[in-house]
Amino acid sequence: MKTVEYVITDPVGLHARPAGLFVKKASSYQSNITVQNTENDKSADAKRIMAVMSLGVKQGNKIILSIEGEDEDTAQAELEAFLKESL
Repeated sequence: MKTVEYVITDPVGLHARPAGLFVKKASSYQSNITVQNTENDKSADAKRIMAVMSLGVKQGNKIILSIEGEDEDTAQAELEAFLKESL
């Protein structure tokens, strides 16, 4: 299992548009991917838009991605890069 920790820098947090892009990216991997908001300790399947949006991730919140599966190395590297570029 691989993990990625990231602090959200986007002023509006993980709202609809970036959440949709994140879910689309996460869905492109075969690995199981879970995202956790450490501020409220809620977790969700990173491939489900409504679940991700229900986490209430705001600017300054730290999220942790847990990635497990056959393409976890690729998913870890690419999702970490996506977060840095987009959020």
